[in-house]
Amino acid sequence: MATAVRGRSPSVGSDAATWGLRLMAVMVGVFFLSMGLNKLAWLTDSGILMQKLQIFLKGASPSTRWYIETVAMPGVPLFARIVPIAEISTAVALIVGFWTRLAAALALLMVLNFHVATGELFTKEFLLDGAGLPLLGALLALAIAGGMLPFSVSKQ
Repeated sequence: MATAVRGRSPSVGSDAATWGLRLMAVMVGVFFLSMGLNKLAWLTDSGILMQKLQIFLKGASPSTRWYIETVAMPGVPLFARIVPIAEISTAVALIVGFWTRLAAALALLMVLNFHVATGELFTKEFLLDGAGLPLLGALLALAIAGGMLPFSVSKQ
């Protein structure tokens, strides 16, 4: 299985759109890099994540409470290590253009999971949060069109 560097420029308009998507991938990657670096302490202290989940529980709806208590809290030792590694890996993939579509799709699931755990997914705050709908929209666009990006390394 060989990897190849692909780039397309059939016309000026699509070339601008392609470069716009590439820029969006880099910017979203920088966002995930900062988020992942901010969570590096979780690698050695999963209690930090547990404290955050306990805060989320205070105002949680019944469905969010169920999700936190039955999925997130029991998995804290594992999730505290996976989340920073996944965010940093996503960042690197998006910034350098390595498997952009896959990285964006997995990041989309990560962000949705976060918003479900916080209970914000169906609130007005979700619409006002820059890490909410705008981030999900950017990740969805990259998951759909990310394979067309210049300097995108992918399997052929």
